[in-house]
Amino acid sequence: MKITGDAFDRARRVQLMIFDVDGVLTDGGIYHGANGELFKSFHCRDGFGITLAHSCGLKSAIITGRTSAMTTYRAAELKISAVMQGQMNKRDAYKKIKAQFGLTDEEICYVADDVIDLPVFVQVGFRAAVGDASPEVIERAHYVANAFGGCGAVREIIEFILKAKGFWAGIIERYTAPEFDDKELTALNQ
Repeated sequence: MKITGDAFDRARRVQLMIFDVDGVLTDGGIYHGANGELFKSFHCRDGFGITLAHSCGLKSAIITGRTSAMTTYRAAELKISAVMQGQMNKRDAYKKIKAQFGLTDEEICYVADDVIDLPVFVQVGFRAAVGDASPEVIERAHYVANAFGGCGAVREIIEFILKAKGFWAGIIERYTAPEFDDKELTALNQ
């Protein structure tokens, strides 16, 4: 894990988290079925982390170079606000998302794993990398997760942001309260 001295302050300003998909929300593996269909593996803790972030008022977006029905499905399931697929020029996609949300670079987190992410990565206020990111991404990151892409790294990064923003203790209190509603857990457990 790597945490720069100003990572906590940078994370506190985050209003929007942007995720790459392959190697960040997934382990980078791409599986093809007999009929050419594409499968990807998403981690449930990452998804629940995104849901928790949404419950605290944070927004989320995806910028990915590939186009995949699996990504469309997972993004809809998690209620991710903006999804830009097939974006080999991620900088243009980033400009559109930033304008859509009316935010500054300092209010945005980008979670990356590879050099294709660098044009956006170097612009945002809080740069987070998965544990198995390329050395060029790790070198420029404010926070590097212990976990690898698709294996809980996104959840780890979200927890860091929620702790920096002062939300984490309230989340734990909500889930350990004697009057906790199981229906709420079912609805949030994505």
